[in-house]
Order: sequence, then structure tokens, then C-alpha cells
Amino acid sequence: MSADKYAARVSMAAPPVHLGHTGAVEHLPPGWAALIADYAAHLGSERGLSAHTVRAYSTDLKELAAHVDVEARRVNLSKLRGWLAHMDEEGAAPSTLQRRVACVRGFFAWAERSGFLDTNPAGRLKAPKKRRTLPKVVSSTAMSTTFASAETRVAEDDDPMAVRDLAMIELLYSSGLRVSELCSAELRDVDWERRSLTVAGKGGKHRAVPIGAPAVRALERWLAVRGEIATGESPDTIFLGARGGRLDPRVARRVVHAATGAAGAGNDVGPHGLRHAMATHLIEGGADLRSVQEMLGHASVATTQIYTHVTSERLRSAFEQAHPRA
Repeated sequence: MSADKYAARVSMAAPPVHLGHTGAVEHLPPGWAALIADYAAHLGSERGLSAHTVRAYSTDLKELAAHVDVEARRVNLSKLRGWLAHMDEEGAAPSTLQRRVACVRGFFAWAERSGFLDTNPAGRLKAPKKRRTLPKVVSSTAMSTTFASAETRVAEDDDPMAVRDLAMIELLYSSGLRVSELCSAELRDVDWERRSLTVAGKGGKHRAVPIGAPAVRALERWLAVRGEIATGESPDTIFLGARGGRLDPRVARRVVHAATGAAGAGNDVGPHGLRHAMATHLIEGGADLRSVQEMLGHASVATTQIYTHVTSERLRSAFEQAHPRA
């Protein structure tokens, strides 16, 4: 059965494909293009992954196909390990290798489960252990400076964009949102009575996060002037771009970097940095790990535990600097 299904896909093989970072056009071995297209559709429609993630996985698989240069059913564990070794020699970061191994394992497991392949050659494939790095955290003092600077801009500049930018950074820090969640949040998602926001996280999973009082005030100010930017074709998202369209995550990142950079050298972070800061400050303030996990939308509490390491490192640093017998 697998051979028949695979042969059918080979006969439908797509034309040459562009391979992401190189910009070159390569003829993928027979069968790969069709299987990758099927897998991309599965990731988007059944697993609910973002278009960005689906593109990244597709590119990884195309690069694997070009490297092994055999049909998918001819791939074995040795070839996969050779691919990893090649990337390692090229200087790929351990985090990159981890991501690509996860991609390949998922792809071959799906292909076997779907009946396209008889075996899964990636079942025992492992990547080098990822070195654990602590996220950069902006201090609460620096955050206060960031908000004061943004407030000053609003007071001095009669510009709806300044009001929008303040609301964005307030909400990102208040609720620990991912930038994708911020840009996709809609007006109907705000529960003003409960001061909460329902967001669609990774994998289409929804969660309700609380909104702090300053963020509520900033949102109300923005919504009072949002109509000056909105057009008849504007989406129902809370935040809009300068021309009334959907807010681009790249614009949101630039706004946050500019705002946090105003707090001084070393404090320049993006939206994810505000997410780190929020989680760390919550735990430093006594919040339990499970509550922070729910707010961040982490599937596993193990992911959230990185913030306990951050606070422990900061405590150790303060101890060594201040204690006379450290």
C-alpha cells in the first residue's frame, strides 16, 4: 500500500523549487516536492501552525532533500546523521539543529503514519543537546523609564501612533503576549468587565490573560483615537498600522526596540524581551510557576522554569556583590 501511494506522489512531482537562504533553484529528488506540499498542508490545516512556521519547516525539508539527493523512501538514519554532521561543520547553532531534527522527525513520522513510507528512518535521530542560555531581562526600573518616555511622547506629540505605541508596550508587558498574539488580537477579544484578553496562542490554543490597570487605560486612550486611522477596509484587530491595515509584527518589533532603547544602553529588547521581563518580575514578586505558565501559554511547565533560573542568577549576583562573606 505504501509503495502504491508513494508512486502516486512521485508521478505528481512538482517542478524545480527555490531553496530559501541560497535563492538557488534545485531539482529535488522525485517525490519530495509533493510530499513536502502534503506535509505543509497538514501542518497548516490540522495542526494549526502559523504560515511562518510552515514555511520554515518546508525550507528545512527541501534542504534535506537536496543534501541527501535520493528519493524519500531511500533515506536512512545514516544519511540523516550525515546531514546533521554537515550542518554542524558549517557552524549551525545547536538550537538550529534541534529545530531541524524536530522537523525531520515529525515529517517522517507523518509520512509513515499516512502510508506514504513503510518505515520512519528518523525515529532514532537525535541532535546535540542545546546549551541553556538565560534570557536577557529588563529591570523593573528600566521598564518604568520606558513607560515614562512613551507617556512623554504622547503628551508632546499629537499623533495617534504615539498613543498606539504606548498601548502596545503596556499590553505586551502587562499580559506577556507574543508579538503574533498582539497583532492578531481583535476588539471583541477584550473583556472590559473582567479586565482580560482572550488570545490565540501556538497551535490555535486560546487562553485568557489579565490586563493591568495601566494597560487598560492605555488601551482606552488608543481606542478613542483608533477611528482616526481606521478605514472602511480595516480589520477588527485592536491595533492597526499607520495606513489602517493589519499591524505588521515587524513594525511592532521596531516600536518596542525604540521604546525600550530609550531606557538606556543595555535595555533595548523586542516584544519577546517584554514577555521575559513580565514573567521574571511576576516570579520575583511571588507568583507561582503554574500561574505564570498559564499566562504565557506554555504547553509544559518545564519551559516556564527558565524564569526561576533567571531570578536565581540575579539573586546570586546580588549576593556576591553585596554580602561581606560571599
